[in-house]
Amino acid sequence: MKVLVVGSGGREHAMAWKLAQSPKIQQVYVAPGNGGTAKDAQLINVPMTDLVQLRQWAIDNHIGLTLVGPEAPLAAGIVDDFRAHGLRIFGPTQAAAQLESSKAFSKAFMERHGIPTAEFETFTDAALAHAYVDRKGAPIVVKADGLAAGKGVVVAMSLTEAHEAIDFMLLDNTLGVAHNVGGARVVIEEFLMGEEASFMVLCDGKNVAALATSQDHKRLLNGDEGPNTGGMGAYSPAPVVTAEVHARALREVILPTIRGMDKDGINYTGFLYAGLMIDPQGRIKTLEFNCRMGDPETQPILMRLKSDLLEVLLAATSEGLDQLEMEWDRRVALGVVMAAAGYPMNPRKGDPITGLPKDQDDAMVFHAGTTEKDGQILTSGGRVLCVTALADSVKQAQQKAYQTARPIAFDGMQMREDIGYRAIKN
Repeated sequence: MKVLVVGSGGREHAMAWKLAQSPKIQQVYVAPGNGGTAKDAQLINVPMTDLVQLRQWAIDNHIGLTLVGPEAPLAAGIVDDFRAHGLRIFGPTQAAAQLESSKAFSKAFMERHGIPTAEFETFTDAALAHAYVDRKGAPIVVKADGLAAGKGVVVAMSLTEAHEAIDFMLLDNTLGVAHNVGGARVVIEEFLMGEEASFMVLCDGKNVAALATSQDHKRLLNGDEGPNTGGMGAYSPAPVVTAEVHARALREVILPTIRGMDKDGINYTGFLYAGLMIDPQGRIKTLEFNCRMGDPETQPILMRLKSDLLEVLLAATSEGLDQLEMEWDRRVALGVVMAAAGYPMNPRKGDPITGLPKDQDDAMVFHAGTTEKDGQILTSGGRVLCVTALADSVKQAQQKAYQTARPIAFDGMQMREDIGYRAIKN
């Protein structure tokens, strides 16, 4: 079988790398791919982003399965289009992807179906938003309604920060948010205390299969300081997701979401990612939904997956997840993101990357914002690489990842030194 992975980030590099291990796959293509997928002899980049062209290419090249990595093609309806032309594709439809592409849709959905989440209000008028923040006080959370590549959330610890975020999102659009129909909107919600975890499942329209648990680090700087980013590192499993929390997440969040979508006339297929806030008593609230695997959580999760990813996806595209038992490596996987100068607001592109190591069984460098030019790998995005390692404990996986990252260099590189600290501290 020939398989196509759509996307150009670290998540897609990890997906393509994992799929290429399947003995049942003839060739893995990545569209458009990046410098890392270009460098991998087992993968072929398809330099194409137009979805209609890509669909025709998939038909012409007899692609047996397409896996969509990022949110933008899902929100644009790639799944609906590919299916309409008889192609097998894994992901949510455009209607289902609103759970991610519109924060306002998602919050209203949770409220309607009794899914635990933070108290919130939605605004299109900046003056009313400012007045609400003044009334509620800080800390408070301001979210852009629309796709913002993981950067559309500001956890404002002061009123000044909250007011700036409202102006950024409603008036200036400094964050480059892709606004939904009806123009700029913000969702303002209560600040929740606790520990955050990523809970991801596969859905086949009827059944759900949970992936290994993970936790990412959203803030740019050590100790969870600095601005929010798309994620500066992650590890799996996440000790904060105990067996009790796991059961609660399925019972209170995941299954009510799938059933709620069904009640609303939307059949949910694809990955479903719930960002959870877990309080000290183990109670959970839903921070957000994503309609795809998280990045950088995908990289450690797929390092731990022992099952054939093709088999998993074939089950997921034929309502067969109830027959599937996924096998996981008992070890811990930990990934450290190396980001470009100026990330997250103004990442610099075009810096040469040196010192990239060879792939190892227990350590991989997944490329995200890279491109290959004249045999050289250059930075081409905010999060450049995710160095991911497997070891017997969080501490050892952390040491292995940083040891692997040490020889890698590019100008202005930003990297946290404490990925996994919560699990080590605990």
